[in-house]
Amino acid sequence: MVDHRSVDVGGTRLSFQVSGPTDAPPVVLLHALGEDATDWDLVAVALAAGRRVYALDLRGHGRSDWPGEYSLELMRADVIGFLDALALDRVDLIGHSMGGIVACLLAEDHPRRVNRLVLEDVAAPRPRAKTTPTRPEGELTFDWDMVLAIRKQIDEPPRAWLERLGLITAKTLVVGGGPRSHVSQDGVAELGRLIPGAQVVTIAAGHLIHRAEPKAFTEAAETFFRCAVKEDQQSW
Repeated sequence: MVDHRSVDVGGTRLSFQVSGPTDAPPVVLLHALGEDATDWDLVAVALAAGRRVYALDLRGHGRSDWPGEYSLELMRADVIGFLDALALDRVDLIGHSMGGIVACLLAEDHPRRVNRLVLEDVAAPRPRAKTTPTRPEGELTFDWDMVLAIRKQIDEPPRAWLERLGLITAKTLVVGGGPRSHVSQDGVAELGRLIPGAQVVTIAAGHLIHRAEPKAFTEAAETFFRCAVKEDQQSW
């Protein structure tokens, strides 16, 4: 059963979906640009068999507030505020594309809050060729001003984002979408090299791995989580 809830974080209302046993290990899912919590529905159902799953609408998306002020750093602060509001001390974190960048920024600055990190088709943050996005017709489920602000940051990321990847202490799995993805798979591999101890796997499903191959993606994440737990237990 999925519950739809919201929480106030610093004056911004964040909507989220929660499912799974209340006493199970928590995992937080962060969606891509222009998506929302519902994008994770197939994955969330599978994960909720043994986890407390929180799928968040990031600011400017879905049912969360569209405050008109946007940056990936603000999204990172929102997620930390979300964890604080729900008294979630340490979580596993899964981020897709833009959500993966937010997850990296959080894991860099708040390493104590992240146990394990799964990054879906995310490249190392390097400058890329700028393009002008075209607004889709009709009513949108996200703020177009948010898209413009976030795309600018992704095209011209601060150098510190790259330099601070070495500060991530969470066990990390980087999942690439293979040659069908528009994201540079060399960049995905580089991200895996720059995060200490990260594992890199490829599921050749394109950029939307968890949507095109939900079973394969979920199995990869769950296998990674189980192996990481065993490694932690053996080190005690």
